[in-house]
Amino acid sequence: LGVRYLRTVRELGAPDLVILPGTKNTMEDLLWLRQNGLEAAVKKLAVHIPVWGICGGYQMMGETLSDPHGVEAGGTIKGMGLLPMDTVFARKKTRTRVEGSFSQLTGAFAKLSDTALEGYEIHMGETALKGDAKPSTNIQDSVTGERKADGAYLDNVCGTYVHGVFDKEAVAEAVVQIIGEKKGLDVSGMTGMDFQ
Repeated sequence: LGVRYLRTVRELGAPDLVILPGTKNTMEDLLWLRQNGLEAAVKKLAVHIPVWGICGGYQMMGETLSDPHGVEAGGTIKGMGLLPMDTVFARKKTRTRVEGSFSQLTGAFAKLSDTALEGYEIHMGETALKGDAKPSTNIQDSVTGERKADGAYLDNVCGTYVHGVFDKEAVAEAVVQIIGEKKGLDVSGMTGMDFQ
């Protein structure tokens, strides 16, 4: 398995998993994806392979992104429509360490169910789920102790606000097994790596 960063649709090839990473300019980066054709390519791939969004990448996957306070670009734009949810950017930035676990996931991400995770949140805005989307994680703020549902998943698409979500060995191992099984590989001997 290898990880590649892309700038063009031509570089996309036939990935086993797509990750939309965090960004400091969610709306502008979504428009960049849209203009260079990567958005359309990712939406097409999401029918067949897992697509994962982290923080800004997670926000992009929704139906709308609204910036009523001009924190980013201002206004409202259409999201990718991969998850039934809406994000509204707020004036206050969330910055905290979190720990928790994945929810009881189904479909492509079922192997991650109840797996422990930890990381941090650093984002503007709140995301409200709609329709069939379910929270992907249950987390606890390591500073305040507040517990909450986080992220969303539906079919082959999953997202979270938690940076570092892949760092724990059990999470990395489950993701490798998900990809391996989808490719028809024997994953019984595969192990993860603890990136912490």
